Amino acid sequence: MVNTIRLVSTDFDGTLFAEFENPPIPRDLQLLIARLQSQGVKWVINTGRDMSSLMEVMGRAKLEIKPDFLVLVEREIYLHEGSRYVPLDEWNDRCHSEHARLFGSVHSEMPRLIEWIEARYDATLYEDPWSPLCLIARNNQDAEEIVAFLDTFAATVPHLTVVRNDVYARFSHDAFNKGTALDEIARRLGIGPECIFAAGDHLNDLPMLRRQHAHWLAAPANAIPQVREAIESQHGYLSHQPCGRGVARALEFFLEAGDPRIERPTTAPS
Repeated sequence: MVNTIRLVSTDFDGTLFAEFENPPIPRDLQLLIARLQSQGVKWVINTGRDMSSLMEVMGRAKLEIKPDFLVLVEREIYLHEGSRYVPLDEWNDRCHSEHARLFGSVHSEMPRLIEWIEARYDATLYEDPWSPLCLIARNNQDAEEIVAFLDTFAATVPHLTVVRNDVYARFSHDAFNKGTALDEIARRLGIGPECIFAAGDHLNDLPMLRRQHAHWLAAPANAIPQVREAIESQHGYLSHQPCGRGVARALEFFLEAGDPRIERPTTAPS
């Protein structure tokens, strides 16, 4: 098997992990990633979850392999050292300071935005350490309409963007996302996009599902239409299998192909 992949980046929920499947993370995918790691390939879980949430669900899933890196809240980078994940201070400090500066500039606008949303939708709104405005909409239609409103506001503020995943959304700095964090990990490893595999299923994965960040792109069968379109338009791999099984098939396909830049069919039999 030809192997030119040196970094594997997987979203977690819906891509690697399926809550109600047994096991939640397929055994064959774990064995495949473990084999790649034994050959020097690095693996990053690239997720919107924070540390405590990810550690808890990884424990419940009885994950037998450990990612070499974590990208948390779509932007913070952590490196596996011994039994712990330690922050990549240079990146994370810059990330925190840039977000603090940006969010400080829009803090006075939050009451107006909250008032507009509360007058029209039954959504849960809150502030957390990563955003001055987070929301959980009642359904996807409400989420689309609220995010469209927030996008209009964000367009008036340099570097402000809205990150959405299903009915969840929050503000973020446009220089820090799953794609730019993946670039930083690759820079530290001394590799380019041609050595990187990335798989995701939802809107917040789109920033890393670009050829500028990873030449080996994939999505499982459960990916939303926007992700499927992005993968297909870049000659990536669309699996007929969902979640982790789909990621396993994509990795197998690309490893056997040998060169991610060769255009090949975008779907494969299950």
